[in-house]
Amino acid sequence: MKQVFINAISYHLPSDILSNEKISSDFPEWNVDKISSKTGISVRHICKDEEFASDLAFIAAEKLFKENKFDKSSVDFLLYCTQSPDYFLPTTACILQDRLNLNTNIGALDFNLGCSGYVYGLSLAKGLIIGGMAKNVLLITAETYSKFINIKDKSNKTIFGDAASATLITDSPGDISLGDFIFGTDGKGAENLIVRNGGIRNFNKIGVDIIDEYGNIRNDDNLYMNGAEIFNFTSEAIPKLTNQILNKIGLDLVDIELFIFHQANKYMLNHIRKKIGIPEDKFFISMDHCGNTVSSTIPIALYEAIKIGKFKSIENCILEGFGVGYSWAACHLKIIK
Repeated sequence: MKQVFINAISYHLPSDILSNEKISSDFPEWNVDKISSKTGISVRHICKDEEFASDLAFIAAEKLFKENKFDKSSVDFLLYCTQSPDYFLPTTACILQDRLNLNTNIGALDFNLGCSGYVYGLSLAKGLIIGGMAKNVLLITAETYSKFINIKDKSNKTIFGDAASATLITDSPGDISLGDFIFGTDGKGAENLIVRNGGIRNFNKIGVDIIDEYGNIRNDDNLYMNGAEIFNFTSEAIPKLTNQILNKIGLDLVDIELFIFHQANKYMLNHIRKKIGIPEDKFFISMDHCGNTVSSTIPIALYEAIKIGKFKSIENCILEGFGVGYSWAACHLKIIK
């Protein structure tokens, strides 16, 4: 079968920063050390009021072209993953095609997924290339969850940051080959991570502030996350997902030299790691500088792992994304020597 490769990755973070010190000054009951130890995050990058996901996406893509000296005219499909599109319509991917000055004889589409979105996007790109419909796919993830979060919701403010990533997936030989994928979906968990208003179902509703048992203030215009239920879902689904992808590729846990999971928060990641039995030195975490950036966490971590040489001496890596939906996915990366 034709091989498909991750050829390049870049990412962009907005310039405004929300630090632990700022959160602690706004919510004195949350001290800096507590925030750092629980979340593994020091700062989050937050969009300005006039800055949107497509702006981050544009910069990330331009960085990818420039940093890798790639001719953008070679892109023949654009995949854009976001849950904060500029408009209901038109498709933001179409706007980005024009803004990036890509050819007009390409495919372009948005898909709405959260923390599993990058792995799903890799699978879509691979399918397009294997099917002979594209040779060079530009996969962009961009999210601005900060625009959904109530300023008095200390819990979600502590976790989420804004970001965008751009990945080039091609049929040209590279160092990282895309292997097999596993997917999962359980819509019964939809209510546990949701922005209720803003879509067509609740188009004309206006949110009313409520205070939860932890003192967070939010309304139905804002992001709601049932942290306990998300934690329970992750604890149950992700060890199974890991076993499923290992069984599919015919390898054991000890054969995988590197695991990169969705960077949800440090506490959750370490809980999952220990439950699965992954050694700490094989489990990559990189979110201290940016927070949970939803669909961009895995490509950001992947970029950072490559940059510090993690891929120089390994043959197998597993990526796993999971969250809102509920939706989850894993894939195998084979490193070419």
